[in-house]
Amino acid sequence: MNVVLRITRPKGTSSPALLKIEGKVVGVWAGLLERECMDLLRSCSSVTVDLAEVPLVDRAGVEALGRLSRAGAWIRCRRGAVASVLEAEGVHIVRTGEGDEQA
Repeated sequence: MNVVLRITRPKGTSSPALLKIEGKVVGVWAGLLERECMDLLRSCSSVTVDLAEVPLVDRAGVEALGRLSRAGAWIRCRRGAVASVLEAEGVHIVRTGEGDEQA
């Protein structure tokens, strides 16, 4: 089974940069996401990683997202399994949806 990760930067976004992530943040795809985001962090004042369309994050994904968060990226995530896993592993996230206000 092929696992595909789509990383897009919606038109009209500049600074802060927004990366919309779709698919599973697993294995080598987690490394790809981390590299892309780190490159943006070098040139932008702020980067938000939107995980609203991510149904699964494995250990490599949790570790990559943790490093991105510590490097200054905002990890935005809906309530649910992905948010719970990231929070349980100490990754700082901004919850979205269900009337939550963004911090």
